[in-house]
Amino acid sequence: MNKIDRRSFLLLSGGLALAAACGSSGGENKPSAGSGAAVDPNRRVRLRLGYFPNITHAQPQIALQRGVYTDALGPNVTLDMSKSFNAGPAEMEALLAGAIEAAYVGPSPASTAFAQTDGKELRIVAGATSGGALLIVRPAANLTKPSDFANKRIASPQLGNTQDVALRAWLQSNGLNPRENGGNVTVLPTNNPDTLTAFQKGDIDGAWVPEPWATRLVQEAGGKVYLDERTLWPNGQFATTVLVVRTSYLQKNPDVIEKLVGAHVDATDWIKQNPDEAKKLVNQNIAKVTNAPLPQAVVDAAWLNQEITYDPVASSIKKSVDDAVKLGFYDKKPDLWQLLDLGALNKALTAKQLPEVRGLT
Repeated sequence: MNKIDRRSFLLLSGGLALAAACGSSGGENKPSAGSGAAVDPNRRVRLRLGYFPNITHAQPQIALQRGVYTDALGPNVTLDMSKSFNAGPAEMEALLAGAIEAAYVGPSPASTAFAQTDGKELRIVAGATSGGALLIVRPAANLTKPSDFANKRIASPQLGNTQDVALRAWLQSNGLNPRENGGNVTVLPTNNPDTLTAFQKGDIDGAWVPEPWATRLVQEAGGKVYLDERTLWPNGQFATTVLVVRTSYLQKNPDVIEKLVGAHVDATDWIKQNPDEAKKLVNQNIAKVTNAPLPQAVVDAAWLNQEITYDPVASSIKKSVDDAVKLGFYDKKPDLWQLLDLGALNKALTAKQLPEVRGLT
C-alpha cells in the first residue's frame, strides 16, 4: 500500500482474494436485480446466513428466535443460521469461499471484500443498524480535547473494520496519526473482550467500539463517553451493519433474496414496535451463542445508542470508503457503483407503501 504498510491487512486482503478465487462463479460483473433468467419456484435451495451475536445485529437474532425468516422463505428453502461470527473479515472470507450465501456485517469489511474481488462477488441488499459506535476513554487519561490523544493508546476492534477506519479518520481530521503513519497515537486493533480487560487494567486509554462494548466499558470499567460517532454524521445516521449476499446466489435465486429482504423489513418494523421484547429476544440469542447473557442495564443503555433500520445509509458507506482510501487501505479508489443492489428492498418497501431507499449516486 502507498500510505501504510500493515502486514495483517495485506494478509486479510489476500485471504479475501483467495476466498473469491475458490468460491467465484466466474460470472459477469453486472447488476443483479432483475437480470437473472426465470427461476423454477418449486426448486429446493439452501440459504446459509451469517451474523454476529451482538446488539447491532438485532434482526437476524430476532428472526431466528421467532421463525420469521423460515416462515417467509417457505418450505422449499432450507435456512441455516448456525454460523455466527466475531469479526467481519472472517465472515466475508466465509461468504466469498461459498461457506455462506448471505451475511449481516459491517460496511467496511463488505466494501473491502467488494473491492478485493473487483466488484464481482457480493452486493449490499439492505441496511440493518445505524449508529451504535462510540469512543470511550478512561477518566484517568485526562482526554478532554483531540490534541490530548497524542502519545495515548487507543483500541479498535480489528484492523480495517468499520470502527477502526472511523477512529483513524477522526485522528487524521484532527491533525493526528497512528505511529505506523508517522504519528504519535498508538492504535491497537484488539478483540472486544480483550479491550474490556485492557481498559479495566489501565493498559489502554480509550477505545472506539460498537455496542454493547461501548456501554460495557462505561458500566463495567468506569469509562466515559468522549464521542458518540452519531455526532459526526448528517442527521446522526451512518451504517454500522448491512445485509450482504453473494452475487452469484442473488443472480440465481432473486426470488429467495426478495423473500429474505422482505422478511428483514418485517423484522425491522416489528423491532421498532416492540423494543422491550426485541431486547429480550436478542439477549436470549446472545446467551445461547456465547453462554453469557448481557446484564439488562447494558442492553437497555446500548439499545438507545443505535437505530434499527433497513436503510443502508449509502452516503455514509461512500464516505467510509473515501476515508479508507485516504488512510491507505486501498491502492486506488474502488468503483462502488454496483456495491448496493436495492431492488429487492425497494420492492418490499413499495409493497408496504413506504418510501424507497436511495442507493449510491
